Amino acid sequence: MALKLIVLVKQVPDTKNITAKAMKADGTVNRGELPAIYNPEDLNACEMALDLRERYGGFITVVTMGPPRAADILRESLYRGVDRCVLLTDRAFAGADTLATSYTLALAIRKAGEFDLVLCGRQAIDGDTAQIGPQVAEKLGINQITYVQRVRENAGREIILSRNLGRVAETIKTRLPLLITVTSSANQPRTFGAKLTMKYKKARTHMEIERELNRRTASEDAVNRKYAELDKRGLIIETWSAADLNADLGSIGLAGSPTKVKKVENIVFATSKAKNIEPTEKGIRKLLDELIEEHTFG
Repeated sequence: MALKLIVLVKQVPDTKNITAKAMKADGTVNRGELPAIYNPEDLNACEMALDLRERYGGFITVVTMGPPRAADILRESLYRGVDRCVLLTDRAFAGADTLATSYTLALAIRKAGEFDLVLCGRQAIDGDTAQIGPQVAEKLGINQITYVQRVRENAGREIILSRNLGRVAETIKTRLPLLITVTSSANQPRTFGAKLTMKYKKARTHMEIERELNRRTASEDAVNRKYAELDKRGLIIETWSAADLNADLGSIGLAGSPTKVKKVENIVFATSKAKNIEPTEKGIRKLLDELIEEHTFG
């Protein structure tokens, strides 16, 4: 059975490049000071969706919520072979915690149309909460399975999956529709397709078209003509605002986020004492003797 697949992805700060400017005084991430990347486990979810489409046929919609520059990871998704991309962007979405984010994503999934399977990464590297997937499933009123390693079989409205629980594996049979979260060990995400990259490198959101044509001088007709041209070629990345989702303004962004940062502390790691170990057999032997004497090992 062909599957209607929706993948939830996120653009996150590259935590390998943390600097002193990475955090704001209010405890939120200063995203402008960090390079932005595709959340790693969301790539695994995207790869699983692509594999399922190859096995069973179907259609893949990728959805992300973020600032306009989050369109970059949607283009990356197109380069890998997904069918449709949607960017949820609105100043009203800013400051959202997991509850407000999952509410917004659930609205977008309903607006996107019928679906069989929603896939997302186990967690994002910026928040590490692993809450978005389960909360979206709850708001959609559908079953969820976390830590999915593999979809073993899809038969009609039933699906069999394997979960990676660390020391044990679990096989589950359930019915669609379903939301799953995918682990980093599930697969190896494919690289960009050369033909797809050449085709979709010109894919744009409406805001990007305005910016590239110079919003201050370009006429509305010029923007609309460019939009129509790209749309005809399948090169439009859809953008939805809070109004497009008919969102309750009290349930999105900062207004819909009960989680607050109470206090932020800057921690500096410092050693109380240090020893210089000579890079000789004698120096190493002395270090080993001390470690054994202190019962560090041995």
